[in-house]
Amino acid sequence: MLDERELATRPIVQDSVQHNARTVSNIRALTASLFGVAAGTLGLESIPGFIFYALGTAVVSVLIFAFKAESEPKAYFYRPMADLWAGDMFGGLMSFVLTWTLFYNLAKA
Repeated sequence: MLDERELATRPIVQDSVQHNARTVSNIRALTASLFGVAAGTLGLESIPGFIFYALGTAVVSVLIFAFKAESEPKAYFYRPMADLWAGDMFGGLMSFVLTWTLFYNLAKA
């Protein structure tokens, strides 16, 4: 957590924190659907499909850390570990499963 001195020198602006969380959520939702399209087109089934999703979201987290947060997530997120690395990881799972099954059935038809 942040101590009083750090909050005095670098205050947390709630609008900015909400905007950053919304941006990461939008990126994760879009990429979850794209991973579903890729997994369905590749014909992945069961556990390999979910592993594909887990690896894909890990790569997206690294890319957000490197490019959007400029390797300094503490400046952009209130709780960097929870918001950047684990936040919305399962939120995009339904989008992934939906597009995965759709494109899997389209590829097999």
